[in-house]
Amino acid sequence: MKVTVSRKAHFNAAHRLYRKDWSFEKNDTVFGKCNNPNFHGHNYELIVSVTGEIDVETGYVIDMKVLKDIIKSEVEDAFDHKNLNVEVAEFKNLNPTAENIAVVIYDKMKSKLDSNLDLEITLYETPRNFVTYAGD
Repeated sequence: MKVTVSRKAHFNAAHRLYRKDWSFEKNDTVFGKCNNPNFHGHNYELIVSVTGEIDVETGYVIDMKVLKDIIKSEVEDAFDHKNLNVEVAEFKNLNPTAENIAVVIYDKMKSKLDSNLDLEITLYETPRNFVTYAGD
């Protein structure tokens, strides 16, 4: 029997959506306000869901303290109060859209989990705009 456990987290970060190889006008047409050269910020809400078999000895799918620590090291410490474009290596050449941020978080976290566990990342950029990624 597989069960999914989830933990919420949050981080605050700034970004700018743009492509270096496009003119300002084209970036402005495609990305609008998100192309602000001075960046803009979001209060990101994150839901990390881990699915797997319940361990017969512990009763856990994953120890939530372990999951909390992975989220802290891989996401909160790495992204919180950062300018994603400038301070986070993964976005040096990757547009920090919510979609790309979710994939980066997934990749960082998946490598820290046992291979028999499935992972799903849900990232809220605003209360109404969110993305979900499960490694497809």
